Amino acid sequence: MVKEFASKEYWALVLGGSSGLGLASAFKLAAHGMHVCIVHRNAGIEMETVNAAFEALRATGVQVMTFNINAAQAERRTLVLQELQKKMGPQGRVRCLLHSVAKGTLKAMTDAPALQTDDLMITLDHMAVSLYDWTRETWEQGLFAADARVLSFTSEGSHRAWKHYAAVSAAKAALEAISRSIALEFAPYGIRSNCIQAGVTDTRSLRMIPGHEQLLAHSVARSPFGRLTTAEDVANMVYLLCKDEAAWVNGAVIPVDGGAHIQ
Repeated sequence: MVKEFASKEYWALVLGGSSGLGLASAFKLAAHGMHVCIVHRNAGIEMETVNAAFEALRATGVQVMTFNINAAQAERRTLVLQELQKKMGPQGRVRCLLHSVAKGTLKAMTDAPALQTDDLMITLDHMAVSLYDWTRETWEQGLFAADARVLSFTSEGSHRAWKHYAAVSAAKAALEAISRSIALEFAPYGIRSNCIQAGVTDTRSLRMIPGHEQLLAHSVARSPFGRLTTAEDVANMVYLLCKDEAAWVNGAVIPVDGGAHIQ
């Protein structure tokens, strides 16, 4: 495998990288020579599995930093970026800031316990606003590469209504709006920003959605290829968008679902 990023001292800063799409993307970028800094939030009971995944990531030969923190806390964000700057040294730069944070509520609007305003605000803060916070501070600290990529994961839920998905739906819509504005306002500084609209993927986050079994079955039926999207499918697009040849892709929402969205 060609490790085209290895000689450039590029880093990927992955927010939400201990499982699912974020972890798969970290492995894909590491396989092509990009160092990885992962911010995640996991309980102690989960850490044996998480640490095993991180050790496998290190085994690819790249440098790996991990921080088990709340990505929405400003002081924690500053700490991570300070430590990352020390690790990268004068030559290293963040090529990819990948937002894969999945912290939100899945409460219905009418069924008890009903969705509350605080639930909405917490979900928006973690799953949307944090993209801007991390982008702005990474830029302010001068850590981005001259040609950098800000990527985030959205879903059809940004423009469709599903029961119990209201808070996450609002966050995904806001995430897309923030990504577009980053694409416009940070472009003069060499930063490209795009959202990947991942198809339905059988991840831990998806299995938390009430009625996810029906969602999985419906997604297979819609797919022209008759299968679900995999985390590796999405990670492949993350990798492609980090290549030099993708520099002119900016401000887009890119479906990665095998064509399920056309039916």
